[in-house]
Amino acid sequence: MTTSPRVLAVRFGSLGDVVLTTPLLRAIRLRHPDASITFVTKRAYAPLFAGHPHVDQVVALEPGESVRSLARRLAATTFDHRLDLHGNLRSAVLRRYLPGRWSGFDKHRLERWRLLWLGGPGSATRWPAAERYFAAARALNVRPDGGPAEVFPSDADRRTARALAAPSYVALAPGARHRTKRWPRSHWRALAALLGARGFGVVAVGAAHERRLLDAPGVVSAFVESLGATAALLQGAAVTVCNDSGLMHLATAVRGRVVALFGPTVQGFGFAPYRARAVVLEHPLGCRPCSAKGSAFCPLGHHRCLRGIDPTAAALAAVDLVHAA
Repeated sequence: MTTSPRVLAVRFGSLGDVVLTTPLLRAIRLRHPDASITFVTKRAYAPLFAGHPHVDQVVALEPGESVRSLARRLAATTFDHRLDLHGNLRSAVLRRYLPGRWSGFDKHRLERWRLLWLGGPGSATRWPAAERYFAAARALNVRPDGGPAEVFPSDADRRTARALAAPSYVALAPGARHRTKRWPRSHWRALAALLGARGFGVVAVGAAHERRLLDAPGVVSAFVESLGATAALLQGAAVTVCNDSGLMHLATAVRGRVVALFGPTVQGFGFAPYRARAVVLEHPLGCRPCSAKGSAFCPLGHHRCLRGIDPTAAALAAVDLVHAA
């Protein structure tokens, strides 16, 4: 191994998974300060790594770009270590078109299968997703340092956030990619009213297309296209209440306090808030978990896993976190 290893790390998506690669990137930087670290991800997530202290170069897979084209661009650089942090068909194709010694990691599919179909705690609880990535970097002799994921909003992002939100506020993030992972709209409105009655400013955050998920009196709408601006909004919040979603991980990565609402999924899958000041609210049901990632519809048609989490409980959890030392 060279004294200044050239490292290629690949994780195309999704948001939470991409954010959770950052403890590994930090560990590589700390163990090998002179390493050259190239991170590959989708264009949508690339801005989160612009200026990131543990990444030297960000290479974005552009919308509509073929993996073969991406491989041609990467072939201009020689890498000592190629880390496949995705382990899907697209990354397998990249490995084919960019030959060399690659290393991957165990997704603990068997443990997830056990949790999903057999119940019980499962061993996945011992392996947070962020720490599974380290198996791909064994040759670099790195280990988790006990720190959180990290994302660093730019000064421009923070200025955008200040223009959108008042100085003191609670952030509510009602979105999630899959419908069954979304707390009901009526519950979000009730929570906003409860927090407003306690004197908190309330800011709704997320992507622009999620604006319909929370539109209520007294709520500042800060649904924006820029992930960097969203990260800055989460960083400035006294606490964030969110579904089990990418924004949950983004909030923890900016050192935010988090109240996370888990429904069809469970913490045992390895995607609980990582190394964060967080509270996870869950409604105990025998049918949980019903999905590893969420789905379009509740298999039993009742969606009680999230409907059963009371807005009052979420408000109390948020207030407790705000006032925690």
